[in-house]
Amino acid sequence: MLEKIREGSQGFWAIVILGLVILSFVFAGVGGYISSSTDAPAAKVNGEVITMQTLERAYQNERARMESQYGEAFSAMAADADYLKQFRDGVLDRLIADELIEQVAKGMDLRVSDAQVREAISAMPEFQIAGKFSRDRFDALLRQAGFQPHTFMDYMRDEMTRQQVIRALLGSEFATKNAAQTVFALQRQTRDIKYLTVSSDEFKNDVSVTEEELQAYYQDNLTQYDTEEQVSVEYVELKVADLMPNVDVSEEDALGFYEDNKNNYQTEEERRVSHILIEFGDDKEAAKEKAESLLAQLRDGADFEVLATENSEDLFSAENGGDLDWFVKGSFDPAFEDAAFSLTKGDISDVVESASGFHIIQLTDVKAQEVTAYDDVKEDIYATLKEEKAQEEFYNLQLRMEEVAFESPDSLEDVAAEVNSEVNSTALFSRNTAPQPIASQAALVSAFDPAIIEDAVNSDVIEVEEGHVLVLRVAEHKPERTKSFDEVKNTIETALLAEKVQEAAKAWADSVIVSLQNGEDVASKLEEKSLEWKTAEGVTRFGANVSPAIAETAFKLGAVSQPRDVALLNNGDVSIVELVDIHSATEPQPQELAGIQQQLQSAKSQQMMADLIESLKSDADIERF
Repeated sequence: MLEKIREGSQGFWAIVILGLVILSFVFAGVGGYISSSTDAPAAKVNGEVITMQTLERAYQNERARMESQYGEAFSAMAADADYLKQFRDGVLDRLIADELIEQVAKGMDLRVSDAQVREAISAMPEFQIAGKFSRDRFDALLRQAGFQPHTFMDYMRDEMTRQQVIRALLGSEFATKNAAQTVFALQRQTRDIKYLTVSSDEFKNDVSVTEEELQAYYQDNLTQYDTEEQVSVEYVELKVADLMPNVDVSEEDALGFYEDNKNNYQTEEERRVSHILIEFGDDKEAAKEKAESLLAQLRDGADFEVLATENSEDLFSAENGGDLDWFVKGSFDPAFEDAAFSLTKGDISDVVESASGFHIIQLTDVKAQEVTAYDDVKEDIYATLKEEKAQEEFYNLQLRMEEVAFESPDSLEDVAAEVNSEVNSTALFSRNTAPQPIASQAALVSAFDPAIIEDAVNSDVIEVEEGHVLVLRVAEHKPERTKSFDEVKNTIETALLAEKVQEAAKAWADSVIVSLQNGEDVASKLEEKSLEWKTAEGVTRFGANVSPAIAETAFKLGAVSQPRDVALLNNGDVSIVELVDIHSATEPQPQELAGIQQQLQSAKSQQMMADLIESLKSDADIERF
């Protein structure tokens, strides 16, 4: 599983299009990359801080991505605290690598223009509907992610600048046609062989193991016989969901809640504006003068839509005559919003300065605030009040559980009675095989807490997840230990006998090969074991027409140097494999060679990228906190 995950995170395109395609990564928290945070540093790279906020957001995003891709397999590994620590360290390593690449880009004075950023954003399928850029979708996704358009463009600019370094590096690597042809020839070569398989059962009566051998094997492999610590527990659960069916809400309560929370049942005022944006560029005063000039033209009767289309530097809205669609307060820069919400319909603002540049704003429409009728939200209010009352009851019962578990530490019966529940129990389990709900990290800590085990007392109230708690006690404990020799003697004897039987079979097969090499007739030897040669033509390296061990052995043989050898099969049998003929690969198609060249180039590029990062790390001043 780990290998599958590792393979899934590598590859040429996975490196090249980082940040440009996986918008889920951006939207799940990469905003932390571009916001200056004052929280504690996770690391410093040549004096540049990677904040804990940035690390936490990247970690949570990467964890969510892995859970989505690998499901329960990843969740099972994530239950291991040591694995999660390594996983988090890996995320920090990637952030450090990103920072090092960005510093290289700055040192090379690489730049990405606004036009390039806009073009990249417009081409992103995440922002397209029917293959065309959609401003509505762009705004919606950015609002969902907590981005302002200008902050997202800043992020994209930084990411694209890093990509210049990466593409320049990876683009410099290549694989020759001759190398691809060599790989193709090796991969597609086939072989004709003959082979015979002798069963290890033929030699069972020829081998035995002594007590001394068993003892020696046991001593040499003690760690194989270590058992995991195990416990079985009793526990009492309390869930909000279980309390909900018994909660009643009156009409009076619902009406009172509606009146007290009317603000929650009214829509915010929405405004629709068009704007003309003039970015600061290299000359802020010149930009302001241009904005003032455009405003003067508007005051003289010029058409706002035409001027926006021809002059606005907001590529996305300019295509629609400056229209920004509907929005509520909190969607844009405060200075921009203050101006927009001070206008009446049809009015045009003065020149407004924001972090994005200078704006001229026209209010095109207004949606007044509306209050939703009680009958339309009645069901939602009942559900809300029911949950609130259940939460309140849950909290009170949780406190009682805590008190009773402490007052009666030798049993869970009183705790169960207090919350009108029952005492559940589990079979013995280890840290890696714990059943639900004990599999939660908090419950596992308590289940294997030496104090709870040794004192035989109830645990504190443990929060499994929001709205779900439990109290447990250990019913049975089996400490980690090494199994005794007597416990594993039969297992060891079986393993040693199987090993010796295969060794005996191999020794017999080796003797047959020696006889063949000496030109002797081996027919009588084969007849003794009732063996006959089988033939297999066109065997491929990874083919399924013979055992993998036989195919592997066949491709190790040389027509002259070593035409025969013994293959050890997984079931304990052995095969004698003889090379009959070698067939060269057919002439490759151009697309096949191109594919192999791409694979070779990708492998070399990945190695070069890894070498660059390691080189930058070795020369950098990196502090981890």
